[in-house]
Amino acid sequence: MKRLALVSLIATAAIGVHAETYIDNARVSSVDPQYERVSVPRQECGSRWVTETHRTGGRDYGGAVLGGVAGALLGNQVGGGHGREAATALGAVVGAFTGDNMANRDREERYEQVPREVTTCRAVNEVQTRVVGYQVNYEYRGQHFATVMHENPGPFVQVRVSVDPVGR
Repeated sequence: MKRLALVSLIATAAIGVHAETYIDNARVSSVDPQYERVSVPRQECGSRWVTETHRTGGRDYGGAVLGGVAGALLGNQVGGGHGREAATALGAVVGAFTGDNMANRDREERYEQVPREVTTCRAVNEVQTRVVGYQVNYEYRGQHFATVMHENPGPFVQVRVSVDPVGR
């Protein structure tokens, strides 16, 4: 079996030795571009101005903190044992409310209109037509052939010609 494969290989190589190959030019008769439609995503952005309402003159929490600390200190001076703990907690709560009311008594809440620019973007699919190749029809020695090529070959296309003897 190995001898048969070896003999076949040598016979094929011997026949190939007699073959002649060369490059020639063939006349192009027509070229038709081949198109493909492709969806290409892109970002489309726009900006606009909006008016937002901001609250100014907000609360001051420093009075609540100071009032809570002062109330806890005063409450801690009253009672004993668990009563002292309860008085401290109650003093802190009452002091916080009192301090908050005193700090924010004359404060007005105002609202201010503030403009700002807002940019929004969205994805848009744009369909484009692209050339993906060329259908080339050509003639060589009276015979007509066709192929697809990546580039337009112009008036001539190079062809590889192989000449093999048919038999002896």
